[in-house]
Amino acid sequence: MSFKQSLDSFKSFFRERLSGTDALPQLSLLGLLVGLLTAAVILVFRLAIEWPLAQFLPNGDPENFEGLSQGIRLLLPLCGAVLIGAIWYRLRISQRKVGIVFVIERLNYHQGYITFKSLVTQFVGGVLTILSGQSSGREGPAVHLGAAVSSLLGQKFKLPNNSIRTLVGCGTAAAISASFNTPIAGVIFAMEVVMMEYTVAGFTPVILASVTAAILSQVFYGTDPAFFVPQLEMNSLFEVPFIIVCGIVTGLASVFFVRLLKVSINITQINIFYRITIAGIITAVVAYFFPEVMGVGYDTVNTSLLGGYSFGLLCAIAFAKIVVTAVSVGLGMPSGLIGPTLFIGATVGGALGLIANLIFPEVASSPGFYAMLGMGAMMGSVLQAPLSALMALLELTQNPNIILPGMLVIVVSSMFASEVFKQKSVFMTILEAQGLNINNGPMTQALRRVSVGAIMERKFVRSNSKLSLADAKELLRQEPKWILINNSQGMPFSLLPVVDLANYLADADNFSSDDNDDAPDDTSISLLEIPAQRQEICTVSYQATLQEALDQLADRKTDYLYVERLSAPTVSRVIGIVARTDVENYYRYKRN
Repeated sequence: MSFKQSLDSFKSFFRERLSGTDALPQLSLLGLLVGLLTAAVILVFRLAIEWPLAQFLPNGDPENFEGLSQGIRLLLPLCGAVLIGAIWYRLRISQRKVGIVFVIERLNYHQGYITFKSLVTQFVGGVLTILSGQSSGREGPAVHLGAAVSSLLGQKFKLPNNSIRTLVGCGTAAAISASFNTPIAGVIFAMEVVMMEYTVAGFTPVILASVTAAILSQVFYGTDPAFFVPQLEMNSLFEVPFIIVCGIVTGLASVFFVRLLKVSINITQINIFYRITIAGIITAVVAYFFPEVMGVGYDTVNTSLLGGYSFGLLCAIAFAKIVVTAVSVGLGMPSGLIGPTLFIGATVGGALGLIANLIFPEVASSPGFYAMLGMGAMMGSVLQAPLSALMALLELTQNPNIILPGMLVIVVSSMFASEVFKQKSVFMTILEAQGLNINNGPMTQALRRVSVGAIMERKFVRSNSKLSLADAKELLRQEPKWILINNSQGMPFSLLPVVDLANYLADADNFSSDDNDDAPDDTSISLLEIPAQRQEICTVSYQATLQEALDQLADRKTDYLYVERLSAPTVSRVIGIVARTDVENYYRYKRN
């Protein structure tokens, strides 16, 4: 066997293993590779943002927008918005979608397939947004880039779609991990927010991708957390009632933020260039008075954690950040949402901490402690992802003392928003505004984890509609289960159970005559005319998941599909048969 044949054989084996749910070694290997590739892309992305800002902003600080003159703070966001608007205007509507919302959409409607052009669009849009001082975070673009890299890897090697979905989860976790040095939060975020499911088989490759990306990121950026805060802790259990109040207030802030964003999304009568320009004007006007709202804003978060702002300024910049971010994203600015969410939470929490110290000076913890709680509460409420918020809060601050009060404030904030105001995740809200509805029921999730290659029937033969008696006997000697009948162009169009042909040949009356009871071997048999349970059949790709196969069966109103795999760009080969009953039986009996 030649090297090329050996390599092709290995590829086929690798893909076949990935089609089922027991491909943990293969997925783990891919998870490591995704972690390395994603970390490399995120490092380039961060360099493209931080190096120009360090050259342009005062004191070489890539977040020091506050050091700019008022005139520059007015012009920079406006000019950036005009440039971004001009680029977005030249793109089709489908090409303008970026960020975490886009990744969730591709996972649920397109099996995680993301194009290289989408990757480039997000890279350029993310860089321009932050460089021009728009209210944005780098986590949304990072997740898009990580998901795109992993998706393109799966597409390059023609992996089954169920494994591409897992790779997108790996890319998401690696992106969060490499961006913020938060490997645990990356894993939980990928499973809770993007993939929306927890599976043992999915956890291991996602963890490996996240850890690999964190290690590579630490080589360049060190092991320090994103925020530098003292080891603050809750002074007294008497603070618990006020922590609950903080959760409620933060929940209200999240409701205002999400609803304002939803209202802004519905402004569609203006073309995208003018919408993004208007967003830039709003950002410029607000930045003229409050430069803290510009860019990622982690320097402002750090100052809030250290108690460096007055009550009035905290309230002002929190309100300004909510308005600027919600309106900008709603109007189409390609901005990340998680960074601004942490900013809003820190400033709201810091203001509440000052109130606590004013009312209970001998009991209350420091304002920085409440700023930390606000970060977790706002993130958990806006994303409706409490576990992700808690893990992010723990890793971003590296403060274990925050766990108990953090759990309480995050749950209160999330439940208050979801139960009292019926608020969904900000990502689900945006998707619904776009007319999309995510279906993540147990059956859908189970069928998406497996490819058709795991359950297809391989015992079949292809045949023309007419064949000789000798050919029919030879066909039976192969002991297939199905006969796939070709049309005049050589394409499969009908399916016949081989037992029906066997019964027909066994019936001597079909071949008897007055002159000779034994029919000659060249007697012609029409597979379309003999008594049989013939079935209409359509095609499905070898990469398709069982959910895709079920959708195809419903769309074509048939009960059978033949599985095709591309062996060359224009050459495909039929490799199996999938029946509706096979899919249903898998869900009923084998999914556990």
